[in-house]
Amino acid sequence: MAEPTKVEGGEQQPTPQHQPQQRGGRGSFRGRRNRSEGSDSGADGQGQELTEKVVFINRSAKVVKGGRRFNFSALIVVGDKRGRVGVGLGKAGEVADAIRKGGEMARAQMVGVSLRDATIPHEVFSHYCGAKVLLRPASPGTGVIAGKTVRAVLESAGVKDVLSKSLGSKNAANVVKATLQALLSLRLREDIYRGRGLQIRKVEAPKPPEALPVPESTAIPTPPTI
Repeated sequence: MAEPTKVEGGEQQPTPQHQPQQRGGRGSFRGRRNRSEGSDSGADGQGQELTEKVVFINRSAKVVKGGRRFNFSALIVVGDKRGRVGVGLGKAGEVADAIRKGGEMARAQMVGVSLRDATIPHEVFSHYCGAKVLLRPASPGTGVIAGKTVRAVLESAGVKDVLSKSLGSKNAANVVKATLQALLSLRLREDIYRGRGLQIRKVEAPKPPEALPVPESTAIPTPPTI
């Protein structure tokens, strides 16, 4: 039992048995970062706001002499919602470290994609390994019609109106890479004409037909005035 301590006034108070231990030096405790599986906003070196989304977290186990040793991998998608998106896969012994590594890899591998306002310029079909992704442009107000894996890539790139369908494998890594490959294959009409050395012809709007004059023989006579 703990010995009582003397204080001024003659009263004695017991000393608590469990005191918080202060750790320091090389063995100091480091708290984990609290990151949820959703969107986290950050900023890159140029001051642009980036959106980070955790698509999938996988846990693997290795059986050793002392038991099992776990390792985690996190699939991260980062984008600025203005036509730039990147994908990274981080691996570490802790979930927080895997997410941090995946986010750093995604920021370093960001690429630009061609968009037409809030949708894509044309239909595209892409496949990566067993995953197949079909993207189609949509009218304003449609929204992102896609699953959670394809949606994470499209929303990070800045697409707001699109129709999509995921075919084949449901592996998250392959679906993300197939979606990114589909976005990279998009090309604007201006870029195609510029590469071929042509100029885009401006089509004038059709003019409304003019009214034909009415012949005098078929004209309705006006009644005489009284």
